[in-house]
Amino acid sequence: MPSERPVEVIKGIIERVAFHNTENGFCVLQVMPERSNNTVVVIGSVATANPGEWLYAEGHWMYDRVHGRQFRADFLQISPPCSLAGMERFLSSGLIRGIGPVYAKKLVAKFGEQVLEIIDKESGRLSEVTGIGLERRRRIKAAWREQQAIRNVMLFLYSHGVGTTRAVRIFKTYGDSAIAKLKEDPYRLARDIPGIGFKTADDFARKIGIPEDSPLRAAAAVEHVLMEAAGDGHTHLPQQVVEQSAAQLIKVPTTQISSGIGKLQDSGALVQADAQGVPCLWLPALDRAERLLAKRVVAFSERQPPWPATAPEAVARWCEQRLKTILSEGQRVGLATCLASAISIITGGPGVGKTTLVRSLAAILQSKGMRLRLCAPTGRAARRLGEATADLGLNAVTIHRLLGAYHSGFERGPLSPLDCDVVVADEASMIDLPLMNRLFGALPDHAALILVGDADQLPSVGPGRVLHDLIESTHIPVARLNTIFRQAAGSRIVHAAHKVNSGEIPELEPDSQSDFFFIAKESPEEIGHTVLELVTRRIPRRLGVEPKEGVQVLTPMNRGEIGVHALNRALQNVLTPATPTTSTVQRFGWEFRVGDKIMQTENDHTQDLSNGDLGRVVHINHDEQILEADFDGRQASYPFEELDALCPAYAVTIHKAQGSEFPAVVIPLATQHFVMLRRNLLYTAITRGRRLVVVVGQRRALEYSIRNADGPHSRRSALLERIHQLLPS
Repeated sequence: MPSERPVEVIKGIIERVAFHNTENGFCVLQVMPERSNNTVVVIGSVATANPGEWLYAEGHWMYDRVHGRQFRADFLQISPPCSLAGMERFLSSGLIRGIGPVYAKKLVAKFGEQVLEIIDKESGRLSEVTGIGLERRRRIKAAWREQQAIRNVMLFLYSHGVGTTRAVRIFKTYGDSAIAKLKEDPYRLARDIPGIGFKTADDFARKIGIPEDSPLRAAAAVEHVLMEAAGDGHTHLPQQVVEQSAAQLIKVPTTQISSGIGKLQDSGALVQADAQGVPCLWLPALDRAERLLAKRVVAFSERQPPWPATAPEAVARWCEQRLKTILSEGQRVGLATCLASAISIITGGPGVGKTTLVRSLAAILQSKGMRLRLCAPTGRAARRLGEATADLGLNAVTIHRLLGAYHSGFERGPLSPLDCDVVVADEASMIDLPLMNRLFGALPDHAALILVGDADQLPSVGPGRVLHDLIESTHIPVARLNTIFRQAAGSRIVHAAHKVNSGEIPELEPDSQSDFFFIAKESPEEIGHTVLELVTRRIPRRLGVEPKEGVQVLTPMNRGEIGVHALNRALQNVLTPATPTTSTVQRFGWEFRVGDKIMQTENDHTQDLSNGDLGRVVHINHDEQILEADFDGRQASYPFEELDALCPAYAVTIHKAQGSEFPAVVIPLATQHFVMLRRNLLYTAITRGRRLVVVVGQRRALEYSIRNADGPHSRRSALLERIHQLLPS
């Protein structure tokens, strides 16, 4: 047998952290070895790594055909910098907010090798450096202490097999007592910290001595199964499914899981009830929301509308004169339906006149003295609704803003209802169970609610299938629009969407003037190359649009060669290339550059931003560790450690595009996305494009998507059953 290769050693200064994995500590480092003038690439895993720190690595040299010669470390140890150059590099890396390259140079010049000790123990002396006043000195000291505390937490977690990149959030959540709290209940990591999953928490729990058969472990597994189900859109699961899934997750008998279920029920952390005659389990918040919403829907349907009775034909004629439009027979019926009830639903596909009906209702209700509030789940959907009703003097906001959302709750609710007579909520298919319950709960006793949405689009990202269940209940009046209007009849986009929704293959060989195209490509490489060419050259040339503003790539999944991550990197390198003068910052697996197209990935009520809002990076301040962005004129700032609230948005998932429209949409489609290929997914993607939609990919993937009609029915929801239980028999 060949002899084992001898272990090689590298020592040197970290020049650059090229990559650091957010879960397992894997990193790619550019290192300047001692007694060398050329950097080398070191690959390994480490808790923390910053430019300027001293590295000791044991491992072997290897050659990667893409990246070239690299040192793969089996063991890595990082130490504080010990040279003046290393200290300057360390301080200027952005590790401590308030110190950038300029002040790093000044501090090292003033204090030499004692600079880190001065910051740690004699921070008052920092004022000896020109430009560092009392406020900056305090900020540097506070940042240093926080970094030290974070570092301790990171090292503690990493030593027990926990990923390190969420250490800042862990420290902010638990403070100085982080380690003690995690020892008390290690599973709180999975519950409280975004990005840390059950497996990580369970591994940590086992290492600190939680027994394999502990009821705490079984209870945590049950909670995890139900939280994962909620993430997939379910409000509950059959108890047998939960027991089997949890037992399989932690490799214990189902009898132990039953013990965990009992523990959760006794503490009020789990609800057991029947759904369709089967014993099921709910997380308490979802059970409460489902029961409350069912009661509110039934109570709402018994109300009288707050406006005086109207003659449908008369108000329809008045409306046509007022808005200078002609209503179809379906819209006239819809008008009468909505005016006869305190709660109603307007539904239908693209091009059937939902917006015209909403405008007509708004104009009529305004003339009756009604105070209207318009809202939608996302910022972009709210802006579109506001633009459609601007001539009536109305504007629209997100539902979260309407309800006065703040960090720990909502201002508006049963004790502080909205000050209005009518609420119109657009894109209602996107509203999940908890948010719909909040909206109903904030309505005054006399108010009316009009829900508008396409029930055939993707259901909400959050749990529930609310719009679908409300329509299926047959207890709420529904205005169904299905006639395509003349102005939309010439659009192949509209026809393609309706064909797909009907389970039919759309026209795939249109003429050159069409607005819907299918480009057949087989391999992911070909698909990716074509997407790149369409976005950067062909579509901007045809439509006269700027690529970042006018073209949006919508893909089914995050992973894969034509997933969000790969396409974003490829498009970023073409549309916002890195140059020697480009300001950049790397965090959470992404590199952000000035000029990047970005998306907000979570609601941020302090900055009035919604999940799905699109913007641009306008400035990156390394001294203050702040990224500044512009969202359609709204300015927003992000500390570097909170950049996981952003992602590049040259390509986004179809789910993330719900409620938005774009001038042009490009949809890559391949069988590697098999698990996500659904009719409603493709239908939703096609309906996002206004002027042009191009599907690029495999015909068999397109056909499979259209055949696979697995929609809202696949979600477990008891709302419909609970509404029917409350109705008179």
